[in-house]
Amino acid sequence: MIKIKISKDPETSAREFANFLLTEHTKKENLNIALSGGSTPKLLFDIMAGEFAREFDWSKINFYWGDERCVPPTDTDSNYKMTYDHLIGKVKVPKSNIHRIWGENNPEEEAVRYGKEIMNHLPLARGLPVFDIVLLGLGTDGHTASIFPHQIELLNDPHICAVGTNPDSGQQRITLTGPVINNATTVCFLITGSAKAQRVDEIYNQKGNYTSYPAAHIAPKSGILLWYLDESAGTKL
Repeated sequence: MIKIKISKDPETSAREFANFLLTEHTKKENLNIALSGGSTPKLLFDIMAGEFAREFDWSKINFYWGDERCVPPTDTDSNYKMTYDHLIGKVKVPKSNIHRIWGENNPEEEAVRYGKEIMNHLPLARGLPVFDIVLLGLGTDGHTASIFPHQIELLNDPHICAVGTNPDSGQQRITLTGPVINNATTVCFLITGSAKAQRVDEIYNQKGNYTSYPAAHIAPKSGILLWYLDESAGTKL
């Protein structure tokens, strides 16, 4: 069951998610979260590093990434760099709490290495690691994390991480696989903009060719699936 929160604009939606994250943070001794890249998380990170900076105990949040482009951490395409520039470089996060994907490494080898790092640090259930929160975005093609429609089999990949390929650019990426995403305690989509409205409508209302969209198959075993939308993204609901 998808629970939807629609806010008037991207900033309000990001702030709503930051409030949710803060509430979850107060419930647990340590919070393990897998982050997403993109323009909306950038706004979220700015808000967290600004008005929420003193609200969080940053020493008790462990940062992972749901996917990463296979580029060095200094590259403008890097999800890590974006997160560093807008959040973790501005607040006091211990280095030991930052678990970045080494995008500069050989992709296949890095998928294995990062999978082991996750397994070594997170609690397990059903033989898989359990993130407290996985933050996801939604592409206009229905992809999420770096699981694209042409590689929809990654939704059932038995490994922790796999190599995805952007079908337009050919760029390789490291991504969490479907079983790991769906094993999280809470999965949250942060979706803004009118360009996403049709996909949101198709997935939520199970219309058209929605089963071809990887995002439509995100269904955490915990049953906690949250969509944070702005009015533009939710205009067809």
